[in-house]
Amino acid sequence: MLTTLKNAFKVKEIRNKILFTLAMLVVIRLGSQLPIPGVNRHYFADWFAAQTGDAFNFFDAFTGGSFLNMSILALNITPYITSSIIIQLLTIAIPKLEEMQKDGEEGRKKLTSITRYVTIGLALIESVAMAWGFGRQGLLEEFNALNVISVVAALVAGSAFLMWIGERITERGVGNGISIVLVINIVSRLPQDISGLFEQFVFGKSIALAVVAAVIILAIIIGMVVLTILLNDGTRKIPVQYAKKIQGRKMVGGQSSTIPLKINTAGVIPIIFASSLMQFPVIICSFLGYSGTGIWAEILKGLSSSNWCNPNDLKYSIGLVVYVVLVIFFAYFYTSITFNPLLVADNMKKQGGFIPGIRPGKPTSDYLTKILNYIIFIGACGLTIVAVVPFFFNGVFHASVSFGGTSLIIIVSVVLETIKQIESQMLVRNYKGFLND
Repeated sequence: MLTTLKNAFKVKEIRNKILFTLAMLVVIRLGSQLPIPGVNRHYFADWFAAQTGDAFNFFDAFTGGSFLNMSILALNITPYITSSIIIQLLTIAIPKLEEMQKDGEEGRKKLTSITRYVTIGLALIESVAMAWGFGRQGLLEEFNALNVISVVAALVAGSAFLMWIGERITERGVGNGISIVLVINIVSRLPQDISGLFEQFVFGKSIALAVVAAVIILAIIIGMVVLTILLNDGTRKIPVQYAKKIQGRKMVGGQSSTIPLKINTAGVIPIIFASSLMQFPVIICSFLGYSGTGIWAEILKGLSSSNWCNPNDLKYSIGLVVYVVLVIFFAYFYTSITFNPLLVADNMKKQGGFIPGIRPGKPTSDYLTKILNYIIFIGACGLTIVAVVPFFFNGVFHASVSFGGTSLIIIVSVVLETIKQIESQMLVRNYKGFLND
């Protein structure tokens, strides 16, 4: 990776793209520190500290702390992510959107435009709810129409500005801009989390205990990163053979190819969906100031991951079991709507392709479905391990950090994808240079 970056900086065109991306990231971090006018930032920080659950840690980690600080980028890129997921799911249910998705570059531009409008709509709804709901409780220094409008305008403008920066990074920088914006937000919290772990388990301890604790912390982090890389890059290649046929006076076909099925087909989506579904009731109750009574109080505690894996209250770990079931369910669900074995089998049949030993048509579709089910289960188990390890150490050793399996998978995936894109750009440049010579 370091060699790739070193070689990339030797190429002026790629170096300018990398520097442009870095400059945009600096702008994002500066914007995360700019306060919204008329907001009592201390009140909001105190409100966070008073929350017993960890429902907002996930959201705050994705915004790089700007949500906790109530900066102009408090909503950050989360409305765009939510909008993208909504549009992606709607393409399955709405035929017109599905046609746009299949309509080449023009269709993708229309979907992108729709995603932008939905992003602004979501940002407007979220900002109004925050300004009105928290404003009456003391978030605003003076609760009046002017301050509410100012906060709403600042939050919506900040979210739109980040969406614009993400698109500019994609166009003029390296990597996917939205993903890189998300990663820089998560990474900005890592030094604070790592230092917190070392202060809790290393500093102030005896030399022997400190060394053992440091080795264990580093080993766990490295092990999770390695597992995430394996999940991200692991593939099952299905061999495909194309029959020979005559076109005009030439014999074509006969080539061999493969269908690469990723082990982690759904990526980080199952964890995001499962986490959101588990935290949604907790967030709503927190906004309403409802802590629950009787069985409902126990249910709310079980939904909060801060109560999982606690040896003193193992009954709340039932929520962890529900979480694991949801991760596995969404892994199968999301893969089923993004990968269609029947469509792949039909396309192979039309092109004269077949899997050795498998008849074309429905037998091929059934074979792909069978293989895919095995792969999804392996990927879901890997995702579960990466997601559950932070919960285990948080419950048993109270090692609380703002990032977890979701953040780690996003960081590793985006970094690897960005490095691959830099390598492909360098390769294209070498081909151009060869052709010009």
